[in-house]
Amino acid sequence: MDLLSIKSPAFLKSMTIDELNELSMDIRQFLIENLSRTGGHIGPNLGVVELTVALHRCFNSPQDKIIWDVGHQSYVHKILTGRAGQFETLRQYKGLCGFPKMAESEHDVWETGHSSTSLSAAMGMAIARDLKKEQSYIVPVIGDGALTGGMALEALNHIGHEKKNMIVILNDNEMSIAPNVGALHSILGRLRTAGKYNWVKDELEGLLKKIPAVGGKMAQTAERLKDSLKYLLVSGMFFEELGFTYLGPIDGHNYEELLENLQYAKKTEGPVLLHVLTKKGKGYGPAELDTKGTWHGTGPYKIDTGDLIKPVGQPPAWSALVSETVRRIARTDDRVVAITPAMPVGSKLLGFAEEFPDRMFDVGIAEQHAATVAAGLATQGMKPFLAIYSTFLQRAYDQVVHDICRPNLNVFIGIDRAGLVGADGETHQGVFDIAFLRHIPNMVLMMPKDENEGQHMVNTAIQYDDGPIAMRFPRGNGSGVAMDEELKQIPIGSWEVLREGTDAAILTFGTTIPMAMKAAALAEKQGLSIKVVNARFIKPLDEAMLMAILEANMPILTIEEAVLQGGFGSAVLEFAHDHGFYGHVIDRMGIPDCFIEHGSVNALLDEIGLTEETAVRKLTAMTPKKQKRA
Repeated sequence: MDLLSIKSPAFLKSMTIDELNELSMDIRQFLIENLSRTGGHIGPNLGVVELTVALHRCFNSPQDKIIWDVGHQSYVHKILTGRAGQFETLRQYKGLCGFPKMAESEHDVWETGHSSTSLSAAMGMAIARDLKKEQSYIVPVIGDGALTGGMALEALNHIGHEKKNMIVILNDNEMSIAPNVGALHSILGRLRTAGKYNWVKDELEGLLKKIPAVGGKMAQTAERLKDSLKYLLVSGMFFEELGFTYLGPIDGHNYEELLENLQYAKKTEGPVLLHVLTKKGKGYGPAELDTKGTWHGTGPYKIDTGDLIKPVGQPPAWSALVSETVRRIARTDDRVVAITPAMPVGSKLLGFAEEFPDRMFDVGIAEQHAATVAAGLATQGMKPFLAIYSTFLQRAYDQVVHDICRPNLNVFIGIDRAGLVGADGETHQGVFDIAFLRHIPNMVLMMPKDENEGQHMVNTAIQYDDGPIAMRFPRGNGSGVAMDEELKQIPIGSWEVLREGTDAAILTFGTTIPMAMKAAALAEKQGLSIKVVNARFIKPLDEAMLMAILEANMPILTIEEAVLQGGFGSAVLEFAHDHGFYGHVIDRMGIPDCFIEHGSVNALLDEIGLTEETAVRKLTAMTPKKQKRA
């Protein structure tokens, strides 16, 4: 079938099962070919082809609300709703978003990118539907990994209590990004092997009611018998105890089973949970065989071999640099433990886990729990390393405030993907962590200029005994600098002058240091002498150095790959104000007050003006009397 010709899912209604199977093959081939060029979340999408087709055949989107949790698996949905022609721009600047996006289509009824939100959103939509006396089906699709998130369990509890009509699709592929962990995962495992019971249960009730003479009496006890039957046939009926009608488990790649059970679910009053078993990566050998989460999301790859296309001879990834330094220190310090909320692959902790299996804890998609576990470890004299992405740390904000910083515990937070991350877009840009961490008492926050300084900062963080400490580091690879053999400690709150100057000072850190150095060199051609400072400690500031710059009456330009509101530049402004430098010339560069969409990091930096050209313009405006005369 020509997928580019699809305008809406309506055509699915008249297709036969054989035609649906052919369509599934076409969609898989389309995804494999297109994602080999653009990269993307291939594993999750190959696994939900039949499920997505069946949903759009049985329901009428957008009147019926199909809500994707996380959104990693929404590509098939995008194809069926008329966006196949945009896939060559997937996750690229001004192109097709890799997640559901309301501005793209009326069929995207919920925007997401973080896990475990679909059930709560569905509950809100169901309440609104009933208050407005409308008729529609609410169909959240949540994975077994996302179901381990505390927010999803809170929603299950509420939905079961309110008894709202809703059909929850549990897409169970036994993996999230990495293999799932936890007791709930074990419950699902028992359900997978127990077999479905709903048809037997209903047939028993119908049979009892038909028996002459005793039928009425037996019918009175039908519910009790059905309850006994469900415990006989299915081990651990967790969902029914929460108030759901449980259907399944069923084969998520079998259209007969999918369509039959979806129709049954539509006729059932109250909340229904349809347990669908799928194979992540189905239809593409390398993705099907993946057991570590490598094929959850990839860059471009070679279709015939599955080899990922990466530049040769790159410096190590920042995630690997940090985790391997922690691993190195752990060899001589048995207090060091590592914690991750379902990101052992992305955080490059598999080596640590292999060497120290008893000191590595993947807690599942449970960021709040991860933060407080780290706090609990710290109370007992351990040295916990909490490896977490910047945007996922947002979900544990209260725990950082209440459980880590308030009691001043020695927790080392490794903030991965800090700054712009590019293709994953708005939900994953790590630009808010400075603003939401800087104001918390007891917090130390730092960011290295390169991987050599990074390894020393990791050592500094683990050796630090005076409270919580966090280190930001970007997505991607280091710059390839020479690495010191011996680890050192960096004095807390110390900055470093990278370039001397007398006319103005740039204060910056991390990924924007190369841009600042280029700006200083360009400004020098205009007669300006620019001091460049590696302000590697965002909190505490190097008060002595900052005071010296202010007292020298040097204009200051702060640059950060983070939001301006409440950021590092705000800290410099506050310091100047608090010390009486009311008229001092201070300007700031950073992320403006808006969400930054997907695209290459360089394209995004150009769009928001976070470039050396902008820095030079600001420097020349700040120092009008210092420039060369024409």
